[in-house]
Amino acid sequence: MNNPLLDRITINHDICHGKPCIRGLRYPVEMILELLSSGMTTDEILADYDDLEYEDILAVLVFATQLTQVKSIRQLIS
Repeated sequence: MNNPLLDRITINHDICHGKPCIRGLRYPVEMILELLSSGMTTDEILADYDDLEYEDILAVLVFATQLTQVKSIRQLIS
């Protein structure tokens, strides 16, 4: 799956210790996922972070979706 939104996700070892970020802005993908999973809406996130765009949130979701598209996952929690 080659989604152009994924171009918004950057990985640079000099930014956020190499974690996937949005457009090199030092907003890690995991932070946006945490905000969404805590119940924040896309509009609330965009209001709090002026330099983020709607497509950035979509890119995070596409990226997370691709990470979960595996054949099997070992149990991570005992």
